Amino acid sequence: MSCSQKMSSVKAVSELSGAEDLAQFGYGQELRRELGPFASFASGFSFVSILSTIFELFATGYGFGGPLFFWTWPIVFIGQFSTALCFAELAASYPVAGAVYQWSRRLSNESIGWSAGWFMLLGYIMSVAAIAIAMQSVLPSVWIGFQVLGGDTALGSPTGAANAVILGTVAIVICSVISSLGVRAAATATAIGVYCEIIGLIILLVVLFTHTSRGPSVVLGSGVPTPTFWSFLSSTLMAAYVMYGFDSAAELSEETNDPRRTTPKAIIQCLMVSFFGGALMVMGALMAAPSLTDGNLAKDGVSYVLAAVTGGFAGHILFAMVAISILSATLAIQNAAARVMFSMARDGALPLSSFLTRVSVRTGTPWVATLVVTVLAIALLWLSYGDPAIFSALCSVTTVTIYFAYLLVTLPMLILRIKGVNPVSGGMEYFYLGRSKGLIINFVAVVIGALLLVNVAWPRLSVFDPGNTHWYLHYFPIIFMVVASISGFITYKYKNK
Repeated sequence: MSCSQKMSSVKAVSELSGAEDLAQFGYGQELRRELGPFASFASGFSFVSILSTIFELFATGYGFGGPLFFWTWPIVFIGQFSTALCFAELAASYPVAGAVYQWSRRLSNESIGWSAGWFMLLGYIMSVAAIAIAMQSVLPSVWIGFQVLGGDTALGSPTGAANAVILGTVAIVICSVISSLGVRAAATATAIGVYCEIIGLIILLVVLFTHTSRGPSVVLGSGVPTPTFWSFLSSTLMAAYVMYGFDSAAELSEETNDPRRTTPKAIIQCLMVSFFGGALMVMGALMAAPSLTDGNLAKDGVSYVLAAVTGGFAGHILFAMVAISILSATLAIQNAAARVMFSMARDGALPLSSFLTRVSVRTGTPWVATLVVTVLAIALLWLSYGDPAIFSALCSVTTVTIYFAYLLVTLPMLILRIKGVNPVSGGMEYFYLGRSKGLIINFVAVVIGALLLVNVAWPRLSVFDPGNTHWYLHYFPIIFMVVASISGFITYKYKNK
């Protein structure tokens, strides 16, 4: 079947039920369709989770770029928003779980689609581990008893890194328990996390902008040393790490009511809200920081600013809200990873596929896939126990892996557009960019996405192994991508055989 035939094989579905719509793609309705518009938005917003991820990586961004690292935020946003618009078109045309995997195989071929799913799955599992580590950034500030091992609480210290593994493990287990109760319970928990994140963000912004030490011109870098061009590029790691995962709303398409209409809106809304909220948060922290040059911003980031401008009960409440948003983000990412695994296994694309596709009769959730994701994420955490250098490497590899998977969707999509083939003919009545505008936006998504991929993966001793402790950490993203590609090739060939 040609690409154009594949694109036109799915008819308009204005009047079809979710199960009938899904049947057009050859799948039965196994997961429970119980999510509405807010739950769909919440899944993407929780995944991006600006409150937790900026808390987690602000210090990294500032340490390399100083106040000028603020400008990496809009730069990354332009590329990611272009990608989100392309994904919104695809979500309207292909409302199927395992979104990036399903989209890529339909836009290109089975092998490229499988690669997109493979890298997406690996990236999601690593994201579960990486976001869970962020508990270390806030919980010891709520109560020092959360520093179980004692010693320095900073993530960059050996005791902080070790304690982060313990707290992260507990967070992942809690999320697994919530997921086991069903998609509605998970959606409720995610919604609570979103409300806490939004309320916490508003309170934080009020606190920051009412305790400013300097004006908005701080983002121009006046009064501090100007970073080198290469150092500025290194500072994009924070923005690149924060602004992905908006596609997780599409991972729950088979559990969302009217997904062709709901999911595209959720993808765009969660990224827009995240961009504006995050930009204000970064600017507010820079304006309220007691000092830009004493090294604390590059060590503790937003936590340092919040501790300095608040005290006692108010500060503890804000840190607690951040902790809840981190838990919500961990849950959202875990659910997204389980849906990718379930979707690939349903097509027989993974080892033990018949086992991985099991769905709970009681809750309607892919419980085996969720359990496997949980075990792998926890194992990944304990592999990095006590090594502070692993944290930055893990964040960068997660970003590289998912950005690469995104390119395996946007690039084939762009090629089809250039050939004059409409890649989204099945959902034009719900969301469509148009021929000319779609081509331009798709081109921007591919170019900026590729540049960000190369930038984040580029070997940097100062990013991946500041203490020069392990030679392999210097090249960790590249080594990981090579190993992942080889293991993926072997797995793919084995399954085909």
